[in-house]
Amino acid sequence: MLLEISTSFSQFIYTFWQNVQDTTLLEIIAVGFGIASVLFARKENIWVYPTGIISVLIYVYILVQPDVKLYADAGINIFYFGMSVYGWYKWTQKGQNKKELKITMNSKKDWVISVIGFAVSFVMIVFLLKWLKANDAEYWSTNIPYIDSFTTAIFIVGMLLMAFKKVENWTFWIIGDVISVPLYMYKGLVFTGFQFLVFLVLAVMGYIEWRRKYLLSES
Repeated sequence: MLLEISTSFSQFIYTFWQNVQDTTLLEIIAVGFGIASVLFARKENIWVYPTGIISVLIYVYILVQPDVKLYADAGINIFYFGMSVYGWYKWTQKGQNKKELKITMNSKKDWVISVIGFAVSFVMIVFLLKWLKANDAEYWSTNIPYIDSFTTAIFIVGMLLMAFKKVENWTFWIIGDVISVPLYMYKGLVFTGFQFLVFLVLAVMGYIEWRRKYLLSES
């Protein structure tokens, strides 16, 4: 039993190292800017958006490559770009009371909207990918449509909630990151899988920090 575990671990380390060696410079750059973006988000720093924009644009290119074919995730990165521009604007604007947007928590209405938004996004993405595949759009198909669509829908809601500085945005990032770590390693993007592992740790820390700030502002 111990010999089997040792052999499996050795094989994992070997495969991991081979994948690291195959990691492109472009992916390393995208990972670097992605991690920087989450660090800035945790600190509620406006630089979350320009660093995030650079990362997502690089990933759009990476994810549509024939050996990756995570097209729903490529689509979410295009959505991230649009939402990053919107979030950047939202975070820098003053409200009617001339104050910056504050961290708040979801109301019951916000939760209903979030859940419905996730469900609608998931169904639409699955049907889109299935339609593309059924119409012989092989270049735009994916071999793991349900998992790909699930993480995409999760991150859509997370990005929207972040733009409005909702604490619960971190909850959606955490769920998506847990799934994305093995997903990207399975697709051979081991460095990106490592990035999502770092994202997971930072998302937990981000949730704790944003919740603490919210509670302090309410006390």
